[in-house]
Amino acid sequence: MNKAEIVKQIIEQRRSIFPKDYTDAAISQEVIDEILSSATFAPNHKRTKPWRFKVFKGEEKANLASEMQAIYKATQPEQLFLEKKFNDIGFKINKADVVVSIVVNFSGMVPEWEEIAATSMAVQNMYLTCTAYNIGCYWSSPSIVDLLKESLTIEENQKCLGLFYMGAVD
Repeated sequence: MNKAEIVKQIIEQRRSIFPKDYTDAAISQEVIDEILSSATFAPNHKRTKPWRFKVFKGEEKANLASEMQAIYKATQPEQLFLEKKFNDIGFKINKADVVVSIVVNFSGMVPEWEEIAATSMAVQNMYLTCTAYNIGCYWSSPSIVDLLKESLTIEENQKCLGLFYMGAVD
């Protein structure tokens, strides 16, 4: 198979695969590094490299799940609080082997939309690399990520665009 056919096949196979379908198998650090490295090859105007990723594994990931559940509980009016949604937040994060925060850094050198687009292309590269490695993944952008500024160490000129979940699949 030539390179064009391989790329076409990977693009056509790319899908969002959710944590409920992940196995308990770990993703090697080498593969995680490769996925993140592929993101850095996304086009970006004036070489601003606006993407910022933070990897959550193990205890840090469990703490993220607890923090997001606490934020959900604290921000929902009692009559709108759903126990199922609360439990789903924890389940998705804990079922994923790796969760990566997706943050855009606005440099001020180019329009903000260009930095968001570049970050999105970086995430697409991650999606395609996950597909090539047969790793399930999806990008989620719940509104409560805006309240994670402290744990994500988000600066004034940055915005969290969501979380990227990854897990091994059969």
